[in-house]
Amino acid sequence: MQEFSSYFNDWLYGEDGYYSKYKAIGKSGDFYTAVSTSMFFGGSIAKKIIQVIENGELPNDTTIVEIGAHHGYLLSDIIQFIYTLKPELLGTLKFAIVERYEHLRESQKEYFKVSFDDEIKLVHYQDISEVKLSSAFVVANEIFDAFACELIYTKDGVLQKAFVDDEHNIKFENCDDKEILEFCSKYKVEKGEYPLYYKEFAKTLSENIGVFHFCTFDYGDIYTRNDFSARIYHKHKVYPIFEEGLSLKELYKVSDITYDVPFSYLMDCFKDVGCEVEFRTQLQALVEFGIIDLLEILKKNTTEEHYLKEVNKVKILLEPTGMGDRFKMVYVKSSFK
Repeated sequence: MQEFSSYFNDWLYGEDGYYSKYKAIGKSGDFYTAVSTSMFFGGSIAKKIIQVIENGELPNDTTIVEIGAHHGYLLSDIIQFIYTLKPELLGTLKFAIVERYEHLRESQKEYFKVSFDDEIKLVHYQDISEVKLSSAFVVANEIFDAFACELIYTKDGVLQKAFVDDEHNIKFENCDDKEILEFCSKYKVEKGEYPLYYKEFAKTLSENIGVFHFCTFDYGDIYTRNDFSARIYHKHKVYPIFEEGLSLKELYKVSDITYDVPFSYLMDCFKDVGCEVEFRTQLQALVEFGIIDLLEILKKNTTEEHYLKEVNKVKILLEPTGMGDRFKMVYVKSSFK
């Protein structure tokens, strides 16, 4: 028997784990992301970065860091839009990716070589603990739903935690973990997921980077829904983890496993280390960042056919009944030191 968090980690990051191998995203993969939907997602973030620098909140030689870059498409899109909107910044900005897997680092280097030749110097870190900078704009898309979690459940007033046996069956046993009990009490959770490493992540960014802005998008809600949200994505089908007849053994390491991010808890982790935190839906965030302005620029410089094609992609990002409201953004500013 192993704790569910250990099982979750092995599923995604262990030997032959799901993320240890190159994965296609989009039609040929198991899921879509905002990055795979439209390059204007990265374009909007680029516009925000330029605004932050122009406002004097970060210097023009700051480092743009992406965490969990996978192919490297998001950072590449950000660079392309900075070149379009304020090309002189590419002479001063630095760029880095945090990526644990060597084969993905090599894939990202190759993609950047093809995209930018030798014009962009890309630095790689294996872990955020290695990122020690005087300033940075850090961006991450859908990383917190991939941090290990425990499944927790209160039965007859007693907290229980999930364990997984050798046949991949989930069983609950009584739990007296002080931190989990405090989490359940503070956020009124009787059933659901307890995320691990959020506090450690916030603390590491705060201690290792002098002044930073951190922008992250993920799915979930500001309040927990007090139910299990853990689920598996396989070939664009979604399977709740406790779906009757579901074989975890067959899906183990060949599919994506995830859960809703409890944003109130994530925000508190950053507030506890002295950061300012803002919360938006993806729709609100991208509109505030200027995605509509970018489409107007495109309209003046391309064919109607190409413009309408890109508009339709952006609509998917902003649709209130879809990604626009389902996905949320947390925007963090470090305290001045």
